[in-house]
Amino acid sequence: MNYLLLHANGWSPDSLVPALEAARVETRSIHTARELIPNERPTVFLLDSDSRSAFPLDALRAFVDAGGAVVAIGARGEGDVPETLPPELLSGFLAEPVGVRQLLVAIRAGYREAAARAETARARAEAALRSREIGELTRIGVALGTERDLKTLLNLILAQSRQITQSDAGSLYLVETNETTGIKRLRFTLAETFSKPEATFVEFTIPLDRTSLAGYTATTGDPLVIDDAYFLPPDVEYSIKRSFDERYGYRSKSMLVIPMKDHKENVIGVLQLINRKRDFEAVLNDAADVERQVVPYSKRTVELVTALAGQAAVAIENSQLYEQIETMFAGFVDAAVQAIEQRDPTTFGHSGRVAGYTVNLAQVVDRADDGLYRDVSFSSEQIREIRYAALLHDFGKVGVREKVLVKAKKLYPRDLELIKQRHGFIRRTLESEHWRRRTEYLETKGREGYEHALAALQSAHSEAVAQLDRFLQVVIESNEPSLLAEGSFEELKAIANRTYEGLAGESLPLLTEEEVRFLTIRKGSLDDQEREQIESHVTHTFKFLQEIPWTRELQQIPIIAYGHHEKLDGSGYPRKISGDAIPIQTRMMTISDIYDALTAQDRPYKRAVPPDRALDILTREFIDRGQLDTELFRLFVDGKVFEKPTA
Repeated sequence: MNYLLLHANGWSPDSLVPALEAARVETRSIHTARELIPNERPTVFLLDSDSRSAFPLDALRAFVDAGGAVVAIGARGEGDVPETLPPELLSGFLAEPVGVRQLLVAIRAGYREAAARAETARARAEAALRSREIGELTRIGVALGTERDLKTLLNLILAQSRQITQSDAGSLYLVETNETTGIKRLRFTLAETFSKPEATFVEFTIPLDRTSLAGYTATTGDPLVIDDAYFLPPDVEYSIKRSFDERYGYRSKSMLVIPMKDHKENVIGVLQLINRKRDFEAVLNDAADVERQVVPYSKRTVELVTALAGQAAVAIENSQLYEQIETMFAGFVDAAVQAIEQRDPTTFGHSGRVAGYTVNLAQVVDRADDGLYRDVSFSSEQIREIRYAALLHDFGKVGVREKVLVKAKKLYPRDLELIKQRHGFIRRTLESEHWRRRTEYLETKGREGYEHALAALQSAHSEAVAQLDRFLQVVIESNEPSLLAEGSFEELKAIANRTYEGLAGESLPLLTEEEVRFLTIRKGSLDDQEREQIESHVTHTFKFLQEIPWTRELQQIPIIAYGHHEKLDGSGYPRKISGDAIPIQTRMMTISDIYDALTAQDRPYKRAVPPDRALDILTREFIDRGQLDTELFRLFVDGKVFEKPTA
């Protein structure tokens, strides 16, 4: 039957039956408004006056909006459409008595109107569906375009492909090239099966040829649409393996295999979808479920997945490119750190340890559920930003003179050697003078009283030599840098006031003013000018890092590294900023930097300090003076960050 005529129960269209059958019209009696549903065929509802109360206006309006038509029959005496029936809901109104021909004409007009409305409704539904599909593809495209992690991206691609096609299962293959042989293969990378969530998969590779479904699609670049994978045409080159189906009691039926092509039309992967379902949430437990639920992939689904696969290929390519850039940049950072450490081998590993401490402290802060920073959290991108900033925080040392950078003692080796040579010259002079006086005594007085005089000369000589050796010992002791500003230089200054006779007979000081200035440095091994040169490394670091075109996620690296020698009380350098002007990432790095400087392996200018001693120094010299962040230091200690130097 081409048409459907609905009528209320009790109305008998017996007189119309022959004419309706001739016109290929099916008649159906309905009892309630819930049965008033348009059919795929043009449908007319014949509403007699006795049935109006059973079919409210809302039901009639929904029926008409969905593509149906209503022909009303008036009650006896109603010559026109009653006010209770809005004219826009009716395609025809017939007053009693109604003739057969008149009724047939009205029904035919209703069919034409129903057909037009149904077509309009179908067009609207199709437009709405296309709009939803475009919106869904756009949403998926945005999601794919913003995801950088390849594993997450692949999961997203497969999940969205299954959802948009209502597929029960799916798998994803990526093309990979052997760097040695140049041979390409397909790697089975990911799989999902809604009806078999317990199923596991192991990555493997298959040849990139025409023997498998995925290989055929990757080789030819053409999609495969298969209505039943168990009944492939006998002349095809590919076949399906049933190992998964046999292992898990599954039945693969309809399949769609789509190539993923990059912007150059190169196939970079294959998307394979299995068992398109009528109901996406349906579980395929057995063959009966498959028979009832699984339908072939339509031309439209092929178009949708092809569009999605194109977006996916570009996203995968971008993700792989981003990963390559990340790898390349990580290599650059490692090379930069090596360049720093090769200039000063004594600090080998410092940048890596500071990065490790700082990243671990950031993770402790991120997990904190109490304290000042309980609401602070760091994304994976921010953690990476912190790590790079810490690794590169000392890069500016490449701009510092090497002799200052590696200065281990207060005096440069050449200067200490000059003092030792001076000591040797004076010692030989004392020895020569001692023998001259012995000879002079013998020449003038002979052997008389010589033994007594010799004892006096030797005693004076020994005392002079002892004083001279003490001079060198004090210099060597004073030359050792102190970790803290401590010690007295009174003896050194007293020695510095002494003189000796030069080659020309002139009176020269045992120590020059510059030597005394270096030897009386109270903390460390650098004087003010040298310290300024060392401190300039922070500015060099900042200027260098500013020249790098960082991505949006890493753009704070220069400013984070810039402040690692600043203090909360404003006593740091180079800008002497204080408080909240110092980023929290920098404050974490500062604690890590000082701790590692204290505990690092023995260096020529200092001995390593054990962890508990280092924490005491941090507390006494920095925390108690308000120079470091107390809460961050508490988390550093409570989280035992100092025990985990690597990220």
